[in-house]
Amino acid sequence: MSTVPDFSGLRVAVAGDLVADHYLFGEPSRLSREAPVIVLRHRREELGAGGAANAARNLRSLGARVTCLGVVGRDKSGRELLERLEKDGIDVARSLSVPEWSTPTKTRVLGSEPGRTPQQVLRIDREPEVPVPAPARRELATRLAALAGEVDAVLLSDYGYGLLGEELAPAALALRSKGTVVVLDPRKSFTLFRGVTAMTPNLGELALAERRSIEELAQPGDIAAAGRELAQRCALEHLLVTLGNRGMLLVSKGETSTVSAAGSEAVDVSGAGDTAAAAFTLALASGAGGREAMRLANAAAGIVVMEMGAAACALDALRSALPGSPRPTAMAGARP
Repeated sequence: MSTVPDFSGLRVAVAGDLVADHYLFGEPSRLSREAPVIVLRHRREELGAGGAANAARNLRSLGARVTCLGVVGRDKSGRELLERLEKDGIDVARSLSVPEWSTPTKTRVLGSEPGRTPQQVLRIDREPEVPVPAPARRELATRLAALAGEVDAVLLSDYGYGLLGEELAPAALALRSKGTVVVLDPRKSFTLFRGVTAMTPNLGELALAERRSIEELAQPGDIAAAGRELAQRCALEHLLVTLGNRGMLLVSKGETSTVSAAGSEAVDVSGAGDTAAAAFTLALASGAGGREAMRLANAAAGIVVMEMGAAACALDALRSALPGSPRPTAMAGARP
């Protein structure tokens, strides 16, 4: 496959942790008299989509029809986040607004002189004090199960807020048993979703799953061995490990291949994993093999890291970037 598939006919559900990305932009004005810090003059602020919301935006930007299943609080961040997704053409009717929950919100303070690229100065995370309430988890599991026959793929986006647990796993696996492509972008719950089509951990998440330190996975051969172990233990068709500026590693049906990172030096890696998972999911749902799906995911991630904040990869941009993107290569001794 030498071109990007047409994703417009694909129907995809995203189930996962919705996060509000709040950006505060300022211009350096002077040193404070109160402390040795720079005073930023407020210029503007924006609310962006993070976590599963960012994954949903990437799926939609690449052409798929997207349904989002997640939880927000009945707060300003939650309302604005759902409105943002709706404006992007994403169906949020199956998401829940829960009074006893607060929307996870990441506030990034950025400063720059006029005409220069903003630089992050500080990040403040407003985290819920408790996991997603059990009734909400059960209701979303029911809503996901009801999508049987209505979606071609499901992307599960885990940011550790408790939505992807024992309630949702059976619903996702039931969809998989009926032929739906199910991809997990994991944080912790690996074995709970044993039997999904694919997982897309980063290196730290792979190390966590295999109970190893990142230092123990310093060499490509060590990463490949750990990837094969996880793929076998979780009965996966594909395991895509994202490695930042080192590219990606794929374990697909017993064979291991790698691809070097696409693009130039990154401006901002926020949300690149969401983009990779989205492109990988769409490629698999369109019938692409593991290596071609990795190539598409790698090219898409290479596009969004050149933008500030969590960005969505446009289909035209992916088509333009793909001809020159790195091609996957098989690793020596690839079979276990």
